[in-house]
Amino acid sequence: MVDKVVSLEDAIATIDTGDTVCVSGFVGIGTPECLLRGLEDRFHRDGLPRDISLLFAAAPGDGKERGLNRLAHPGLVKRAIGGHWSLVPKLGAMAVREEIEAYNLPLGCISQLYRDIAAGKPGMFSKVGLRTFVDPRQSGGAINSRSVEKLVTLENLLGEEWLFYHSIPVDVALIRGTTADPSGNITMEREALTLDMLPIAMAAKNSGGLVIAQVERIAQNNSLAPREVVIPGNLVDCLVVAELDEHHQTYQTHYHHGYAGRMRGVVDQLPPMPLDERKVIARRAAMELPINGVVNLGIGMPEGVGSVANEEGIISHITLTTEAGVLGGVPQSGLDFGAAINANAIIQTNQQFDFYDGGGLDLACLGMAETDACGNVNVSRFKDRFAGAGGFINISQNARKVLFVGTFTAGGLKVETGDGQLKIVQEGRNRKFIEEVEQITFNGRYAAEQGKEALFITERCVFNLTDKGLELIEVAPGVDLEKDILAQMAFEPIVGTPKLMSKRLFMDKSMKLRKQLLDMSVTDRLYYDAAQNILFANLSGLEIANDGDLRKFSEPFVGFLENVGYKVNLISNYDGISIAPAMSGKFADFLTQVEQDHYLTATRYTTSAFLRQKLGQDLKSRSIAPHIFETREEAAQYVANELK
Repeated sequence: MVDKVVSLEDAIATIDTGDTVCVSGFVGIGTPECLLRGLEDRFHRDGLPRDISLLFAAAPGDGKERGLNRLAHPGLVKRAIGGHWSLVPKLGAMAVREEIEAYNLPLGCISQLYRDIAAGKPGMFSKVGLRTFVDPRQSGGAINSRSVEKLVTLENLLGEEWLFYHSIPVDVALIRGTTADPSGNITMEREALTLDMLPIAMAAKNSGGLVIAQVERIAQNNSLAPREVVIPGNLVDCLVVAELDEHHQTYQTHYHHGYAGRMRGVVDQLPPMPLDERKVIARRAAMELPINGVVNLGIGMPEGVGSVANEEGIISHITLTTEAGVLGGVPQSGLDFGAAINANAIIQTNQQFDFYDGGGLDLACLGMAETDACGNVNVSRFKDRFAGAGGFINISQNARKVLFVGTFTAGGLKVETGDGQLKIVQEGRNRKFIEEVEQITFNGRYAAEQGKEALFITERCVFNLTDKGLELIEVAPGVDLEKDILAQMAFEPIVGTPKLMSKRLFMDKSMKLRKQLLDMSVTDRLYYDAAQNILFANLSGLEIANDGDLRKFSEPFVGFLENVGYKVNLISNYDGISIAPAMSGKFADFLTQVEQDHYLTATRYTTSAFLRQKLGQDLKSRSIAPHIFETREEAAQYVANELK
């Protein structure tokens, strides 16, 4: 067997001038710091290689000196194509100054493109990026005027618009793992994420390129368990053993067993967030969390939503995810972002984006830097500062519901709270609700055309996206509508009769969110619209585990209907409902009886395909038409047609 373990200098010497170098990493997770340092050292020493092209998905960097920031030297880099740029500001500055060719493509699309490069395909079709700055009708993802090559083209396929992301052959892949044997087989047992190490290696190898891997240790040949090998040895050309100070699990944490999934951490003892504007925003966003739903939390402000969910005792009823590949658990923040404690699963990044793009997310909570009257959002470009879109475009376009969160103004904002009200002590210097965003990362008009449900949540108010623009729907107690909201905006939103935000958001004690979302009384779950004779029943999070649970639900439910006095049209939300298998038949018997006695029509909706099928079968077997839809809009349209 060939021993592929070589010195850092010998490995880096294989990189030639003009090579396209693909670099793994999500912040500091999976970032081959030793290899990048070696590449920088060689350039300083020998002036080689020169004019390389960088390809990366998730900003391998710490926002200062590490990661790809090491390579931000004139002459070393000619071109950079990346998904997220915020944590590689030195490279981003070179792009803004037009010192290099530079492109920003959606993180998820780059991640998925690795597979198509590996498969020898010319590129990848996706709707992600349509009518954003990635669309060639805008800038095609080009960051500056030097970037003239068309990496994305607009195509018509079966009568629909698609974006075609062109393949980019990879000459060198710089990746990372935990343990390798001399033949190059690599495991990742101490890494916080698996990322896209395998497809990156395949992309390079099938492009005729080289794969250089940084690892922590070398094991004896034939000693690694085959199922734990993430990158097989036939894909790897060189192995470099890194010193521990260049192989931390994250840029913030040397090693945490919980991040690697090798132990279950204690999360109920995590300290609560201080009650400030960030927590107010996180609390309001947490009120939208779908019980038993799948949620993505973005970096920055959205990270607080997970902390609030943990504080309020509902974290176990939400599947929190990050685009890096984590499902479940408590996502981490700062330079630990991407990792999670107590994750249920850790999959490849490209697989996570397949799930996202296909509609698997029930809710996404994302940051909001600039917003205009159309509901367009910019998080990617601000004059001389370039952050990049990251996974924002994939996520915001494809989640069933999206929350954009951020303070109302920025730069010096100070507030006081704690007594059930919000007081603006000092206004921020910079408006965030402006006349026109600099770059469209989320297209409000396009989203409204598609019926996307989107809320814009700040510490002092909440807006809803409509086909006519942003509508003000909530105002914080203690806030003056004219002085604190309208006067601080560059446009006039739609203003009807906004309601007050809950006082619980501004009090330094638990919001009792678990009771609101999980332990609601039956009557609080019901709303009767007498004008339309429609009963709206919110059964989200309802648990029927035994006969007692069914009795506690059925008796007040029937009592409510008897008080109405005549038959009604029902629209019922079944998202997140949990019916024990032993109780499914009895629950269906109850639904059958109540439908015969109290309903004119009955429609139900849930995103759970299993529940739609199972409940539908149970009702059909009892000669009841199920009318179970996937969304509330479909259910409401059915009722509207029935009432015509």
